[in-house]
Amino acid sequence: MCVNERPEGGKGSCAGRGSQAVLFALQSGLSEHPELWASVSVTATGCLGPCTEGPTLVVYPEGVWYAGVRAEDVAEIVREHMVGGRPVVRLVYQWPES
Repeated sequence: MCVNERPEGGKGSCAGRGSQAVLFALQSGLSEHPELWASVSVTATGCLGPCTEGPTLVVYPEGVWYAGVRAEDVAEIVREHMVGGRPVVRLVYQWPES
């Protein structure tokens, strides 16, 4: 989960877009699923890259990138992806074509 914070006025950052609230919601949401405690860890990190699309998080081992995630989206990500094994398509980051 990106929690990178940059000064105002420059390139945006996930923290400036609410990533701390998303991180807290993710930690809280996972605490309600003891079946995941041995297999899921939440790691706060610096910049993941798509800053203008943040907050950004990545779920491994699948390597599914989510962008524009809001705290309200977290329960769906936990339920559908982390418990159910199905990525939340509407939040999956679409990498720009090279």
